[in-house]
Amino acid sequence: MDIETLRARHPDHWKRACAIRTLTLDAVAAANSGHSGMPMGMADVATVLFEKHLNFDPAAPRWANRDRFILSAGHGSMLIYSLLYLTGYADMTLEQVKNFRQWGAITAGHPEFGHAAGVETTTGPLGQGIANAVGFAMAEENLRARWGAKIVDHYTYVIAGDGCLMEGVSQEAIALAGKQQLSRLIVLWDDNGITIDGKVSIADVTDQKARFAASGWNVLSCDGHDPEDIDRALTAAKASDKPTMIACKTHIALGHAAQDTSKGHGALTDAAQMAAAKAAYGWEYGPFEIPADVKKAWEAKGARGAKAHAEWHARFAALSAAKQAEFTRIFAGEAPAKLASVIRGVKKAAVESLPKLATRAASEKVLAAVNPVMTETIGGSADLTGSNNTKTADLGVFTPEDRKGRYVYYGIREHGMAAAMNGMALHGGVRPYGGTFMCFTDYARPSMRLSALMGLPVVYVMTHDSIGLGEDGPTHQPVEHLAISRATPNTLVIRPADMVETAEAWEVALTQKATPTVLALSRQNLPAVRKAHVNQNLVAKGAYVLAEATGKRQVILIATGSEVEIALKARDALEAEGIGTRVVSMPSMELFAQQDEAYRKRILPGGPVRVAIEAGVRQGWDRWLLGERGKETKAGFVGMSSFGASAPMERLYKEFGITAENAVAVAKSLL
Repeated sequence: MDIETLRARHPDHWKRACAIRTLTLDAVAAANSGHSGMPMGMADVATVLFEKHLNFDPAAPRWANRDRFILSAGHGSMLIYSLLYLTGYADMTLEQVKNFRQWGAITAGHPEFGHAAGVETTTGPLGQGIANAVGFAMAEENLRARWGAKIVDHYTYVIAGDGCLMEGVSQEAIALAGKQQLSRLIVLWDDNGITIDGKVSIADVTDQKARFAASGWNVLSCDGHDPEDIDRALTAAKASDKPTMIACKTHIALGHAAQDTSKGHGALTDAAQMAAAKAAYGWEYGPFEIPADVKKAWEAKGARGAKAHAEWHARFAALSAAKQAEFTRIFAGEAPAKLASVIRGVKKAAVESLPKLATRAASEKVLAAVNPVMTETIGGSADLTGSNNTKTADLGVFTPEDRKGRYVYYGIREHGMAAAMNGMALHGGVRPYGGTFMCFTDYARPSMRLSALMGLPVVYVMTHDSIGLGEDGPTHQPVEHLAISRATPNTLVIRPADMVETAEAWEVALTQKATPTVLALSRQNLPAVRKAHVNQNLVAKGAYVLAEATGKRQVILIATGSEVEIALKARDALEAEGIGTRVVSMPSMELFAQQDEAYRKRILPGGPVRVAIEAGVRQGWDRWLLGERGKETKAGFVGMSSFGASAPMERLYKEFGITAENAVAVAKSLL
């Protein structure tokens, strides 16, 4: 539908949609950067969605039963900022819109979760939003089954562009959604045929509608500028028993000289062209000026959600006090009161039996105790359930037939799994954890980074954490992945040494509210190193003295995970030679760094030589080896400086020198 026809047939809709277009043009021009074309092209679709379908209450942006709107094509952030301002979100003032992309404003270049109310997830890295949305929809299905449709009953809507659908994670996401028949998930594809480099056809010939259909989706089409056709498609989508993709045929940068060109993707700031576009729209107002009748009409659409919210609150109030408290707890991300006593019970049992087992197996035992009392957990694995040990007997499997199931078979989709877990955490009411091999953090990395950026307490169960996995060889042996994970801001990396440390690690992970955790767990069996019960969670300190020197302290051995037993053997040898040696277990550098300076100095005092032992690269260790001022002591490292090899674990540790004998030699060379 061309502009003149659209203006004539739907004058009120046209004005409301053009408020989005002109705010976008003005904000991008003021910032002299941004992306104008997508909001201009998708304004009609977004207007119909917010006016007639999206269930939301600007006065209560975190209302648990709201529909979720996800702008996967996050570069078009002025679309969502315009909508939030127009519909009456209190924090999205006109001043914030005017300061688009500026220091201190909530209107960042791409939508950032936690900055502006109404932004459900951080998008910008293309494909992440549509993949997050799968997690949102899974969480909704699970919670609806458990709490009933009177309490949980909503949709997840996504606007995705050509770029989102080209990214590989999108295929992982849509395949998972199709398999799970997530009928409350509706994707609006901005089918404009344009990318930064030119037409989509220069790089891609995929029939997207056939692709979605092949993945088990309902597929519809509409004229993305005809409000009646858009409404028809959305209404049909909500009636489907499958996830739906609506191909919305649009013109990027509608009405501008750059319409239907790659230039239309970016910042449109030419004053004459902006004036011409506004004239084509029939828009006779100044920069950032929205006529009162248009703003009032938009605010009325926003206020409509208050009634639905009040009706929901009445239904919620009819629940028992206990159920209300439980619902409030899980959406607040609070761990249940019983968690601490359950963890203490696991620890007591471990010191009584002193099991020798892999920390991945220890993790399974902890989960078997935790999952029955922490019923909001949803576990899973990227096709490595038996290796990651992430499934416990009580969970059941999440399927279209059993929405109460709490275990997800993600398939070989590490990236999609991590993105879906982010979506679950963002949705609220569930606490996701998922497993793969530590080396495949590479495949999950973009979403793991966003877990940290958004402050989501997702738990990544990364097993086979070193050359200790043995014969699978260097492709599967993660030597740099601990360093990569530790280098990521706002990420806890915990590498426990035995059953007790594993239990404490899980307690730390499950009580986080704004930080993801990477649990690095061994394939090989490890002896118990914590042999006396203490109620205190020592892993929460990050590092602690596991074995003290018997004489004058000359050496401090610092180790993590599977190498703690090597440090203890090296200490025995050094002590036998009269060299007083302390062993420090350091399961988490990040947690140790959070302790006060006095504690850190008490654990790692200046003077004794320090040797770190870890089957990974040295990067990240020097702060603790050389001292926080870089000069407190002499130091050495026993670990990896290359990739691994294919051989039995015992041979690998010997060949790469990760042995007690080598640790002793390094320590003595420094004395």
